[in-house]
Amino acid sequence: MTWEPETEEVLTADDVARLLRVSAKTVKRMAGDGRMPAQRVGRAWRFSRVAVLDWLASSDRRSA
Repeated sequence: MTWEPETEEVLTADDVARLLRVSAKTVKRMAGDGRMPAQRVGRAWRFSRVAVLDWLASSDRRSA
C-alpha cells in the first residue's frame, strides 16, 4: 500500500478508539506492540483509516 496524503484520512488514537469502540489506551498499547498498523509522529500515534480498516478485516478473517 502506498501512502497518498492527499486522499487518505489520517486518524489519531482517539479517533481509532471511537471507530473500534475501545479505549485510546488499548489503541496505543496495540500500536506500540506492533499489533495495529500505526506510525509514531513525535510522541503521538497516527493511523491510516484505510490501513486500520484493512487490518480489522484481515483480523476478522483469521478468527472466523
